[in-house]
Amino acid sequence: MPTFNAGKFLASSIDSILGQTYRNLELVITDDHSTDPLTLDLLRKYSEQDQRVRVFYMSENKGAGHARNNSIEQAKGRYIAFCDSDDRWTTDKLEKQLSFMKKKDCALSYTSYIICDKADQETGICIAPERVSFNMLKRDNKIGCLTAIYDIEKLGEKFYMPLLRKRQDWALFLTILRKCRMAYGMTEPLAFYRNRSNSVSSNKFSLVKFNVKVYETILGFSRLKAYMYFFLFFIPTYYAKVIRKTIDSRKYLKNKK
Repeated sequence: MPTFNAGKFLASSIDSILGQTYRNLELVITDDHSTDPLTLDLLRKYSEQDQRVRVFYMSENKGAGHARNNSIEQAKGRYIAFCDSDDRWTTDKLEKQLSFMKKKDCALSYTSYIICDKADQETGICIAPERVSFNMLKRDNKIGCLTAIYDIEKLGEKFYMPLLRKRQDWALFLTILRKCRMAYGMTEPLAFYRNRSNSVSSNKFSLVKFNVKVYETILGFSRLKAYMYFFLFFIPTYYAKVIRKTIDSRKYLKNKK
């Protein structure tokens, strides 16, 4: 978990991890040089109250990718899972997902997740595909970072976030799938993604250059090929995903009522 001035939502995120039915876990938090007293107080409190919480502090603000990588480096377990400081997990996420990974004998898994607003009101759902191949992921990121788990033992090594300014999670999953070729998903939602208008991922159009950068840096495309691939494959795949998510969300919210 990376943190940066995340005091408002941090406690609920940490509680959702420490409250897991699967108890044999460590929560490795790297704070990206927060200046918010509430964030720092909460980190100190949780690390003192629960020995499973280990907190590290960056000497300067470097971005979430650097913070995540420090936590990956410090992690002692076999499995690496991700949760941002404003997202949450269902209490049985780890228990169900690790059982699923053993059944599928896979190195990378992910799940569906529920979308909520700043007030925790549910606004939609993102239903995960049952499987994602390397070639499928090249067209568009289909894996929610807050749901992803990878198996160090099966992969033979730890994988770190490529240090791009944005889209590090997509770049990471491409790197992992280049080795294991296939990831498997659970359609059951096991996490809650908080959709904030000022979040890094909220403005998709501003991310065009960062998507192209992934093609250039991770896949080795030329600048021309990267832009061609983006407009010919990424854009159609992305908008098909948006339409599908809109339809699924309407059905989900209707059924809840």
